[in-house]
Amino acid sequence: MEAPVYNRAVRILLLNLYYPPDTSATAKMAETVVSALSGKNQVTILCGRPSYDPTERHSWRIYHTEETGGVRIVRAGSTDFPRFQMKRRVLNYLTYTALAIPRALFTPCDAILAMTDPPFQGITGALVAMLKGKPYFYNIRDMYPDMAVGGSLVAPGLLARIWEKLHRWALRRATRVIVLGEDMRNRILGKGVAAENIEIIRDGAEIPDAAAPAPPLDPQVIQAIRGDFRFVLLHAGNLGFYGAWTTLIAAARQLAQAGVAFVFVGEGAQRADIETLAAGVPNVRFLPFFPPSKIPSVLAAADAHLITIKRGLEGVVVPSKMYGILAAGKPIVAVAPRETDAVSLGEKLGFSVGADPDRPDEVATVLRQLASDRPRLERMAQAARAAAPAYDRANELRKFAELVPSGRSTAGW
Repeated sequence: MEAPVYNRAVRILLLNLYYPPDTSATAKMAETVVSALSGKNQVTILCGRPSYDPTERHSWRIYHTEETGGVRIVRAGSTDFPRFQMKRRVLNYLTYTALAIPRALFTPCDAILAMTDPPFQGITGALVAMLKGKPYFYNIRDMYPDMAVGGSLVAPGLLARIWEKLHRWALRRATRVIVLGEDMRNRILGKGVAAENIEIIRDGAEIPDAAAPAPPLDPQVIQAIRGDFRFVLLHAGNLGFYGAWTTLIAAARQLAQAGVAFVFVGEGAQRADIETLAAGVPNVRFLPFFPPSKIPSVLAAADAHLITIKRGLEGVVVPSKMYGILAAGKPIVAVAPRETDAVSLGEKLGFSVGADPDRPDEVATVLRQLASDRPRLERMAQAARAAAPAYDRANELRKFAELVPSGRSTAGW
């Protein structure tokens, strides 16, 4: 390790394929983390060419460097195939990794922070940190290979076993493993990581000032979501491989005559399959994403919001949208295993009700009861508003600045 350094900014190298103008969740979160860290530190983000529904495209260069707001952005010349072309998307991962590793090795830094795009980024980060002799902070957004196997993207077998072995090596190499919730922490503990090396930093949400006037809502957005249904259950977000979609559509069929609607706002790899499952079900509707300025109206439109995780992926996927729902003061229906935070934490604090992701009858029963019990819905909404301040995004982001030393001695790293 280097000699102790006092009273100077810490040079942090953040590794993640996606960064704005990419629009993925990890791109947005990487930008948020960089903003939190850059106030007292020198941050370099080593990312790839924009490819995830980017707001702008970049011409190819082997490396492109830019400075913005005191942050150095280095873009490796990876391929930029669209994210829905899965086989070509793997080429984005491989070309980024091939170019990012040598650049990272020659980038001066005091600490390395890696996220999980591409899915093996945690292993790459551990390798770079080991070769450079630097402390390594591993921020797990989605846990691989668990997610790839659980989502049937990778078959159980030799590849999965090698990937898991390398991932456990990376976990052991990490100075700190940063996870998104208690359920993910339990997963990491099960992989043999010491409890003192795991930190929970939740994504959180911006908590509105109680004294400030509420933002005006768009009645057209609300009408587009609600239609003529008396009770609307809304899933707003990515329609990916993690959800118990078959169970939800089966439950929707049972509730077709009960005035209970299932509305899905968003896109994702499974949307076409879910639409096929829901063909002919009159109380299931699909809408595209609304502009970011309309998010308050989207959140307000529902009677309750849906979070779903299929069995086997508890702690592998931690939906960050839970915190925005709480900030909006809305109840949650968690069709997920009981080990997930959305169920265990939500039922403890009173803002959610859980249902088994393998039992459509139970989901339908829970929703019938909830739709006919307005006082219960209001109690859950009040519990959501009461719980939200504990997950203030600003407070959560401060934990990054405390965890990755800022202006303090690096002795002992």
